[in-house]
Amino acid sequence: MEAEILTQNLVKKYTEIRQHSVDICEPLEIEDYVVQPIIDVSPPKWHLGHTTWFFETFILIPNVPDYEVFDAQYNFVFNSYYETVGARVIRTDRGNLSRPSVSDVYQYRKYVDEKMQEFFQSNLMNDSIQSLMELGLNHEQQHQELLLTDIKYILGHNPLFPFYRKENSEQNKVKVQSEMISFPEGVYEIGFEGKGFCFDNELGRHKVYLNDFEISSQLVTNGEYLEFMRADGYSDFRHWQAEGWDWVKQNQAKSPLYWHFIDGKWMHYSLNGLREINPDEPLCHINFFEASAFASWKEMRLPTEAEWEVSSNHFDWGKRWEWTNSAYLPYPGFKKEAGAVGEYNGKFMVNQTVLRGASEATPKGHSRNTYRNFFPTNLQWQFTGIRLAK
Repeated sequence: MEAEILTQNLVKKYTEIRQHSVDICEPLEIEDYVVQPIIDVSPPKWHLGHTTWFFETFILIPNVPDYEVFDAQYNFVFNSYYETVGARVIRTDRGNLSRPSVSDVYQYRKYVDEKMQEFFQSNLMNDSIQSLMELGLNHEQQHQELLLTDIKYILGHNPLFPFYRKENSEQNKVKVQSEMISFPEGVYEIGFEGKGFCFDNELGRHKVYLNDFEISSQLVTNGEYLEFMRADGYSDFRHWQAEGWDWVKQNQAKSPLYWHFIDGKWMHYSLNGLREINPDEPLCHINFFEASAFASWKEMRLPTEAEWEVSSNHFDWGKRWEWTNSAYLPYPGFKKEAGAVGEYNGKFMVNQTVLRGASEATPKGHSRNTYRNFFPTNLQWQFTGIRLAK
């Protein structure tokens, strides 16, 4: 009976998560599904196919006797970075895939979902497969966040600035005064602990020694960042790291991503279309270089990921992915799993910086204060913000 209930819950979760990916794409026009403006942005069609490929490749093919794949070429098309699984389309060429068509990809999803329902009704499920299922579902939720991020980039770089969904997301909020929260020096513990799902890079709860520090109760706002811009922050090399200053000069950077100075006003592209900047809203879409430069200008710094996790129960988080001053490195005792699953996180532990928290694009129930997001220092397209420390 207990096993039956677990299976029912898994079926429900699978169905809801898979449907949510489709719901995210519902407002799109067919033309929107295939656009890839930059290497970091994948076409929405590819996300839909890749998340389906995951279940076919890692659940159905190895575990269902005589399983018939939907299309043998799809492994080449929808494999993302798994060397173990074989050759694949390079990331820069995903936008060249006019075929398979959008309708083909939806047929692929339908086929795999039906085969997965049959699998759930079989007696083939075991603990190791269930663990892989949980990874697959969390993997799809990660791509749901990337879907929204990529859709915003695609539409936000269309000169017509089309809206994704027309909603009134503006709310009259009382501005909360920011204050610094103090923590004493000492030995603390970080890392995932307890029951439930987490990614392998969160495991290995361990002790860290921290000097006394202070961290802001609030995220940096658009208005605060405008002060930095008006103080010529983008033209003062003293606040920028060497690589960051190179980035500013090479890109002629003057503002966060999606900001446009139009008719004497700063506007920004949102999923609701082009709008005037709200000075009280948390800043969004800045890279590590910008976050670090702003902190320097304020004569402060970014928190380390350990400081962020230790203090996270004392402030509200979840509106923006928050840059930390920590390199993305393995926790003590980290080990890659065998096979393709071992490629999920461990292979990226170089030249990346940790972000903590979650954002407005993060799926419900998919945020933890131990979650270790990571991105290169130059990227702006994620829903990123700043929390200061000293």
